[in-house]
Amino acid sequence: MTEMSVSEAVLSRRSIRAFKPDPVPLDVLQRVMDKARWAPSGCNFQPWEATIVSGAPLAELQAKMLEAPFQSPPEYTFSEPEVIPECKARLQRVGAAMYEAMGIGRGDADARAEFVRSNVASFGAPAVLMCYFDRRMGPPQWSDTGMWLQTIMLLLREEGLDSCPQEFLSFHARLIKDFIGVSDETHIFFCGIAIGYRQDDAEVNGFAREREPLEGNVRFIGF
Repeated sequence: MTEMSVSEAVLSRRSIRAFKPDPVPLDVLQRVMDKARWAPSGCNFQPWEATIVSGAPLAELQAKMLEAPFQSPPEYTFSEPEVIPECKARLQRVGAAMYEAMGIGRGDADARAEFVRSNVASFGAPAVLMCYFDRRMGPPQWSDTGMWLQTIMLLLREEGLDSCPQEFLSFHARLIKDFIGVSDETHIFFCGIAIGYRQDDAEVNGFAREREPLEGNVRFIGF
């Protein structure tokens, strides 16, 4: 394994939407998850829980999701920031760049719908982490879980692996929980993390992304 700095892991991590079929070794995933236990959490609550699914069980679960409608009501909503003009503009810009990279025009509704459906198959990733936690956890613990998931994604980069966080899978939250044996009454499903090796020649994995300049959302006082 080639050593990778934290900076290299951060800058090379991106949401991968085309994976190779190569399986991910169990021992690698166990190593990543064992290290990720040391992610920070307020009051040391460690609210996160997960099940990683691969192989035939993953294919079976994905087939069930493809046949099922989105659940109603949704597990939670994640689109409220679209009412903030700058947030909606960021969404539109990254979406336009992604579809342009794949050669899918604005008017090609069928191709766009098919790409959205590919979320269910986690873009061909051979393993998917299903993340959930106790419903008694509040917003601070959602934040803690996010830090844990980011830690996992950076550790995956260190191992030469890639990922894609998928809030989309929450549209099938109850189905997923039932499949993996987690109580819907006690637990909320947060997201999936697609895990595998990126297809280097896939245009969707290489389009230019943008981020706000540092001064756009960070201030320094007293220096």
